[in-house]
Amino acid sequence: MTNLYFPYQFDGRGRTQEAAIGDYVTQLIEQVLFTSPGERVNLPDFGSGLLQLPFALNSMEMAAATQFAVQGALQKWLSSYIKVQSVTASAVDAVLTVSVTYTLLSTDVTQVQTYVYGS
Repeated sequence: MTNLYFPYQFDGRGRTQEAAIGDYVTQLIEQVLFTSPGERVNLPDFGSGLLQLPFALNSMEMAAATQFAVQGALQKWLSSYIKVQSVTASAVDAVLTVSVTYTLLSTDVTQVQTYVYGS
């Protein structure tokens, strides 16, 4: 199975660039986090709804619901690659910050990735 680099690009030989499994999973997580449900034509339920967080009322309940939805989306779409340990999300002004703690199933190593969306 080939792990395609995202965004799609070519390597120095003019072939499709491949990514190491760790980089590939990091890119997959980013795609799930920052794709809104309904955005993909053939996968209308793909995504997490995370991009709605900056527009929602700021409350503990909304933060908990968002984190639950994001964790569920990651488990649904990436359960063959990772086991999600925790998700934290915060929106400050126009910047959305998400930290995902997960264990890569192929190596059994726990990693923490932080993603920032916005200016």
